[in-house]
Amino acid sequence: MSAGRFAAYAALVVLGALTGAAGALVQGAWFPGGLLLALLAVGALCYGGLRATASRIGPGAAAGGWLLAVMLLTTSRPEGDFLFGAGVGSYLYLLGGMLTAVICTTLPVVPPTRPAPARGDG
Repeated sequence: MSAGRFAAYAALVVLGALTGAAGALVQGAWFPGGLLLALLAVGALCYGGLRATASRIGPGAAAGGWLLAVMLLTTSRPEGDFLFGAGVGSYLYLLGGMLTAVICTTLPVVPPTRPAPARGDG
């Protein structure tokens, strides 16, 4: 694996974690619009990872970062504080985000296309 590809995967993990944390805040603040926005962000990041890396590891790396952040945010703290409430929106965000990540990871990998050479009229 080249250094550039490794850097791309690492960046996707970090972006996935940031998307998971931002989505956790947005989905609860502006229901139902925030939930749709958070799920669209997860889908766009995973699909973008698929297209950017042209491999299934790209969306898997983004989904892994998202899942790591979401799982860390679902745990309660010793003070009793937690970020996810026991509401429909939280469960839809968790299940919808996982489903979106799985769908993007299992999409067929399409290699980037090159433009056809120009023909001369000559």
